[in-house]
Amino acid sequence: MPKQLVLIGGGHAHMVTLANLRKIVDKGHDVTVIGPSDHHYYSGMGPGMLSGTYRPTDIRFATRHVVEKMGGTFIGGKVVRIDPQGKHVILENNTSISYDVLSCNAGSHVPRPSIEGDLTDVFTVKPIERLMEAKSRLVNQFARHRPRIVIIGGGPSAAEVAGNVWQLGTDVGSHQPIITICAGKTFMGRFTPTVRQRIADVLQQRGILIREGVYMKSISSSGIALDNGETLPADFIFLALGVKPSPIFADSGIATGPDGGLKVNRFLQSTQYPDIFGGGDCIYFEDQPLDKVGVYAVRQNPVLYQNMVAQLEGRELTPFDPGGDYLLIFNLGGGVGVLKKRRLEFGGRPAFIIKDYIDRKFMRKFQAIE
Repeated sequence: MPKQLVLIGGGHAHMVTLANLRKIVDKGHDVTVIGPSDHHYYSGMGPGMLSGTYRPTDIRFATRHVVEKMGGTFIGGKVVRIDPQGKHVILENNTSISYDVLSCNAGSHVPRPSIEGDLTDVFTVKPIERLMEAKSRLVNQFARHRPRIVIIGGGPSAAEVAGNVWQLGTDVGSHQPIITICAGKTFMGRFTPTVRQRIADVLQQRGILIREGVYMKSISSSGIALDNGETLPADFIFLALGVKPSPIFADSGIATGPDGGLKVNRFLQSTQYPDIFGGGDCIYFEDQPLDKVGVYAVRQNPVLYQNMVAQLEGRELTPFDPGGDYLLIFNLGGGVGVLKKRRLEFGGRPAFIIKDYIDRKFMRKFQAIE
């Protein structure tokens, strides 16, 4: 009997499913994909797009085109709530879509603090589309004056944005920006001292100031108020405060983990509702809480595809194995990076070349479906 499969989001964890969507349709099932944009942007290449290393077309996947080409239905919109008892999702325009099996790759967002005054030049690092807008605004500023750019956050996103803004200013601007990172307690605090030092050395050699031990209290037209009483002048602000899972699960009364992500078991299946699955940043993996990094979404891809099809057909599910340690490479702009894998650590151009090769290969694989 034909069933209705609904996918929320066309991100990393759904790529294998989208590539095999025709097989699901040919079995007689209806497939609907709901996404806020016709394209999905690969976040791992976002900072490189900000600097101009990549064009927007280099880092995006044509979700609507692929879904419709494969015989599915694409709906542009944002899901705000799930009714697990009635088995339907509700969009922000109050449209209701029914499902038999639901898979969620709703992603994450950067929390936005209270801001007073003009918001024109305050940007979160996600969604990636915001970085395209930020780049345009920055190029305009570089042509007119030497802007003071402040990045709020002390993690990988803050480091990569700082380095790639520096590259953009070097490549296109007549006025090199003054860049400050307000890192909170410790810059890159969850990484080894050697990784932290490698990244800090690259940024500081470029004149980027890293401030530790200070926190943002508020943002206004006069600048950034810090917890030490200081007001830091800023012409342009990036918010890189760490990501939070989509709030739709908590808003829907569905079981979540402590971070607000959909709580899933070893089958990537809701611990509360067996017809709901999920992957990527929007889930909390009950057996082993996972870092919010794209590698886990990529590893979840084939298992999520197998299990949603198995659930449609009443077959046995496949457990997900998160695997061991993963490769981390930070793109610090200017064609240099820092690489870490277990005990292996190094920086410079070789690290960036490896990241560039891996990222472009990933994009070519799934862009080929288009």
